[in-house]
Amino acid sequence: MSGRRSYDDGCATAHALDLVGERWALLVVRELLLGPKRFTDLRVGLPGISPNVLSQRLRELEQVGVVKRGRLTPPAAASVYELTEWGHELERVILALGRWACRSPMMAHDAAVGADSLVLALRNLFDPRAARGFTLTFTLVLGDNDFRVSVGRTRCQVSRGAAANRDLVVRTDATTLNALLWGGRDLTEALRAGDVRITGPVEPVATFLTLFPLPEPMPLTGS
Repeated sequence: MSGRRSYDDGCATAHALDLVGERWALLVVRELLLGPKRFTDLRVGLPGISPNVLSQRLRELEQVGVVKRGRLTPPAAASVYELTEWGHELERVILALGRWACRSPMMAHDAAVGADSLVLALRNLFDPRAARGFTLTFTLVLGDNDFRVSVGRTRCQVSRGAAANRDLVVRTDATTLNALLWGGRDLTEALRAGDVRITGPVEPVATFLTLFPLPEPMPLTGS
């Protein structure tokens, strides 16, 4: 960590912030939670970051053992960045921060959101009580990104790539899905407008959209 600012504090929390507390660092980790990405893919997921800052954060995260470089298997054979085993342990931290921040009265739930961030929110806000007795596996296509989504028992699992069974495929974009989940947009209207296309039955998708309620926001104090 030569040349970087440090808290010079023996507390482990302070040391964690020395490692991943720089601006954009945890968001870079978030973008890698579902698997390796090329530099250009990271730019798509983090549109507000400059190439120079992204290169710097990746270099710093490599130096501290959170990120490593790899290569995709042929025929792609592209250079990618991926999390180390230790880096993957940050998933619990990032999801916990997300759950905590969802209660903020200042959280803008209609703000722009990336594909990976959105599907991680599905995992984070899933309510198993609402899903009791409901199971579903389908392919979610958000722009150029395919995700396998599976609801069963007490979990909503998401992973990159299409589901083996293509009987149910939902095609949309992150902005539309965000509005359907938490912005009050009606699925029937979105289908009519062509912002959502569903191959397979619509009813289970409508049920799926109800399984991710936002927590009650904390009241503002001192105002």
